[in-house]
Amino acid sequence: MRQTSFLYKRYRFPGEIITHAVWLYYRFLLSYRDVEGLLAERGIAVTYETIRRWCRKFGQTYADGVRRRRSRPGDKWHLDEVQLKLNGRKHWLWRAVDQQGVVLDILVQARRN
Repeated sequence: MRQTSFLYKRYRFPGEIITHAVWLYYRFLLSYRDVEGLLAERGIAVTYETIRRWCRKFGQTYADGVRRRRSRPGDKWHLDEVQLKLNGRKHWLWRAVDQQGVVLDILVQARRN
């Protein structure tokens, strides 16, 4: 807890609010204004510009923590192929999935190789 409090030492809002705002932005892919609205519903008056600054400053730290906790891909995986029609042209969607169903990678190509 001491490390966290030192990180947010000279900020007007407590570290829990800053962390929650950054988490909302990155976890749910919301806009800064959406996060501002969600916090306003909880009685926290903060501007979207402040949230943008928080995300720029603390976002990388948050992302590093999420990456450390992310589960590792399995040792067995398979490749799915689907033919799509986008704007009247055929495309192929390739998707690599491991044995737990976690999507490892996605690729869309205009022609099949």
